[in-house]
Amino acid sequence: MKLWPFRRKSDPATTDAVAAVAAGYPKAIGPADLVLAATVVVLIALGVVMVYSASAVYAERHFHDAQHFLIRQAIFAMVGIPLAVAVARFDYHRWRSLTYPILLIAMVLLTATALGFGRSVNGAARWIPVGPINIQPAELSKIALVLWLAHSLSKKQERIKSFSIGFLPHLLFAAVFVVLCLRQPDFGSAVMLVLLTFIMMFLAGARLGYILGAVLAALPIAYVLVTSAAYRMRRIHAWLDPFRYRQDIGYQISESLMSFGSGGVTGVGLGDGRQKLFFLPEAHTDFISAIIGEELGFIGICLVVAGFTIIAVRGVRAAWRAHDDYGMLLAFGITMFIVAPAFVNLGVAMGLVPTKGLALPFLSAGGSALLSNCFAVGILFNVSRDREQPEGAGPSRSVTAPATRTTTPPIVPVGGVARPEEVAG
Repeated sequence: MKLWPFRRKSDPATTDAVAAVAAGYPKAIGPADLVLAATVVVLIALGVVMVYSASAVYAERHFHDAQHFLIRQAIFAMVGIPLAVAVARFDYHRWRSLTYPILLIAMVLLTATALGFGRSVNGAARWIPVGPINIQPAELSKIALVLWLAHSLSKKQERIKSFSIGFLPHLLFAAVFVVLCLRQPDFGSAVMLVLLTFIMMFLAGARLGYILGAVLAALPIAYVLVTSAAYRMRRIHAWLDPFRYRQDIGYQISESLMSFGSGGVTGVGLGDGRQKLFFLPEAHTDFISAIIGEELGFIGICLVVAGFTIIAVRGVRAAWRAHDDYGMLLAFGITMFIVAPAFVNLGVAMGLVPTKGLALPFLSAGGSALLSNCFAVGILFNVSRDREQPEGAGPSRSVTAPATRTTTPPIVPVGGVARPEEVAG
């Protein structure tokens, strides 16, 4: 059974095949998606280089070490890539049994930050220090929500169009995470959680009318949340006319647009950007795409956009080729978890979207975000691997457990006797 709008009619053979796999019947795992793997590695490598270029002057002044962020990002990259490889070798069906423990951990950590515990930056308590790294519970909560939605929606496929079973429980559960993110406050992550929930419910086959109704009901709430917070209204004003407020609330976006403009087609050259010299705030984190645009130009930005487009295409391909509803939903959810923040981040830096606190996956400085993305892409790698299911995985085949396999009696022609070879099968 495939998901709407890619739904095929339910086939008992497919269901039996998946059950046989879950029961431990041997299966062969095909080659990994090398295009996806190469794209991710290139983005991570580019991220290490650009983090160094964007942060060297800042790190020299604040840490007396120009390579401070370079070393940290390189270490996390060397941990993140093996992490993605390890997760890619872990059968994605096993995440079902780990869904609720991961949910519990995410809920506890997110509640801690919502109550003001942890490390606060720019007035937002979004990080919990654990040794040399700062864990961002919002990132874990997105992965936990994707795992849970994939598990729950695939389990309830027969009643997915029911309001009380297929729609309302998932909406309410996601609302808990959204409220906790807003308490930090982290409006960007809250929006991403809502987006992930609606998209995955849509793909699972929930009634479109319920989803549209929920979106319409959420619009007044979003309006109140934006207008009731002065700093959010300032962001809207800065987005609408950044150069009018260039010396005030529009300073950051104005400097970002100047970075893109000065880069031209080919850029000013790697390491030769000027906006990172304390003109553009958050140059090595949320606005690293502006530094890429300045130093590598329009070509560099096109390569970054192409990289995330490839991830989106290969992720959808993996979802389409998944042998069960759980794999399809999981691949779609993980793809959105990676790609949606990337294009929102690029939109913010280019002045197309109001400012959000979302990093550019694989490229922005930050160990917690990099490890979260590597973990997520590892799951996507596993779903993308071609799986040769036991006999009967396809709609036109059937599967039978070895212990219960029976031999079909030979068909004897009317008025005749079967030949010995026919009886032997």
